[in-house]
Amino acid sequence: MSDLPQLSPALTRLRSHVLEHSVRRGDFTLKSGAKSTWFLDTKQTACRADGIIAVADAMLELIPTEATAIGGLTMGADPVAFGVAAVAATRGRDLRSFSVRKEAKDHGVTGRLAGALQPGDKVVIVEDTTTRGTSLLEAVEVVRAYGAEVVLASVIVDRGTTCADLCAGAGVAYTPLLTATDLGFEPGT
Repeated sequence: MSDLPQLSPALTRLRSHVLEHSVRRGDFTLKSGAKSTWFLDTKQTACRADGIIAVADAMLELIPTEATAIGGLTMGADPVAFGVAAVAATRGRDLRSFSVRKEAKDHGVTGRLAGALQPGDKVVIVEDTTTRGTSLLEAVEVVRAYGAEVVLASVIVDRGTTCADLCAGAGVAYTPLLTATDLGFEPGT
């Protein structure tokens, strides 16, 4: 690990957890269709108690103080948003959490949003892993259409090279917790 980039103590703990529990090596075909010799299953970090604490420690260092809600496109965002909101509450910080459904529900509470999001909220959009950034931007669009303001987008690991540009083009501040480079891999591979 000595050849890996220097990170803050919180990000170093998170990186160690991700490398131990979430990185798989082998031959994989990614969602994008690209071939890779490594795969990230960051739910192995986000769905473990010590892992979500590490995610929350790192995420709470960068979430703007004006943020009032955290969420994103279900499944990838759910453990991150719910876990960070719960840990934040134990530290005196109130963040309501929500999910953006992949498609609108037409019964009960209808629409694409589920959870405690309110119009006017200052929102952090999250995801577990991204390669391109399209899920983050889909969530941004739904949240904006609902009447909330996106103040930050973040992921546990950005393994690609396009998300920052996509977010910039949409006028969204973007800061991943970790990148492929932070884990010792080439971005986008």
